[in-house]
Order: sequence, then structure tokens, then C-alpha cells
Amino acid sequence: MALQIRAEKMELRQHYRNVWHTDLTGAISADFPYCCFAGLCGPCASYMLRKRALYNDMSRYTCCAGFMPCSGRCGESRCPEICLCTEVLCCFANSVASTRFLLQDEFNIQTTQCDNCIIAFMFCLQQLACICSLVACLTGSEEIEDASQCLSCFSDMVYCTVCACMQTQHKIEMDKRDGKFGQQTGMVVPPVQQMSRINQPVPPSAGHPPYPAYGPPPYGYPPPPQVQGHPPPGHPPAAYYPPPGHPPAAYPDPGHPK
Repeated sequence: MALQIRAEKMELRQHYRNVWHTDLTGAISADFPYCCFAGLCGPCASYMLRKRALYNDMSRYTCCAGFMPCSGRCGESRCPEICLCTEVLCCFANSVASTRFLLQDEFNIQTTQCDNCIIAFMFCLQQLACICSLVACLTGSEEIEDASQCLSCFSDMVYCTVCACMQTQHKIEMDKRDGKFGQQTGMVVPPVQQMSRINQPVPPSAGHPPYPAYGPPPYGYPPPPQVQGHPPPGHPPAAYYPPPGHPPAAYPDPGHPK
């Protein structure tokens, strides 16, 4: 039952929406001093990171963050500091992985394919080194023994490097959580934009050009056209002229007696 729950949690982490602030390949360049500290003193870094992940509240501590069968059965409630020291010294790999799972579940951080490939390569290299050591012990061949020693040394180097980068990744993520990066550029509220009326192009006028209010039209202004029949709507009466053949008497001048 417990294995099924852990498998379901691992499957759920594949569908989280957030990502790590820094992946494993960029952890060294992101915080090189802390990466060196985590590589030289991994248990100390693991102790501090777990305590910080619990917001320095050791009453919330559980062995391996509750991801192992022994969690909650080691007397954590009576002496959590001693239990955490024992965990990081005796089960260093589990302590690093438990802190990682704790952060992923808290911030909904997905397990990326790149990080999975690096971690899987580390595990496969360790398994291969163990198999070579067993084969060297069974056969007694010096060549296989030398090859197994070189492979074991290389796998240990990869293991220490990956664990240091992983702990640096956890530290950077908690720095982001605690606001140690300052105000993010992408989260700044943009300033209020105002539309300026200066140097704006004047829109073109619509319709006919306006006529002068008083006096005759300016020099060069064309006379109104002669329209036969009824004048168009809105056209001045001066533009109206009688149709051909119509008696002029029907259109007397102003003031002329009818």
C-alpha cells in the first residue's frame, strides 16, 4: 500500500506546472560557492537545507520527510535535531532526495526530463560499478578489478557532483521562496501610459469644405453649379435656375410684383 502511494506521488510530480528556478546543468554557474560547499560537506548542507525547508520549525520534522517506511518511527518528536543528524550522515542520498520531494510537493515543481536523465545516469553508473566489482570478486581477474576500481571512482565523482548540484538547486529555490532575489523584473507593475496630444497628426476633414460665413467667396473660388430642376438638399437657393423653356414669370425676382 505504501509503495503504491509513493508510486502515485511520483506519477503526480510529472504533471506539476512549475519548474525549478535553476536546472541541474546551470546550478554550478548559478551559485558556485555554495555548490563547492555542498560538494565538500554534503551532510552539513543537507542538514541546513532540510531545516530551512521546514521553515526552521523542527516540530514538523519527520525522518526522510515521510517518504520512507521508517518515517515517524524513529522518535523524531522527542529529538528531531539528533534524528536529522543521523539521517544526513547514515542516509545522505535519501536525505537529499527527501528534501527535493518536499520542495516539489510544496511548490508544484515538475520533474524535468533533463534532470531525470542526469539522475538516471548517476544511478546506472553506480549499478554498473557495483556489477563490475562483483564480477571482479568472482573471477579474480586483475584487469576486471582495475576496470571496476576506475568505474567506481568515476561513479563516485558523478554522484558527489550531482548531489552538490541538486542541493544548490534546492538552495536557490528556497532563496526565491524567501524573496532573497529582490523584486523580480517580470513582476513589476508597468507605469500608467498617457496619450500625448503633442505632435499628433491632424485628421483629414470629412465632407465638403466649409463655406465662408459672410461676404462673397474668396478670389478663385468656383461659382456654384447651375442645376436644372429642383436644387439638391442642403444647397443654397442661389444655385437654382429654371429649366429650359420654363416661363420666367414663374420665377420673379425678389420684390417684383406678381
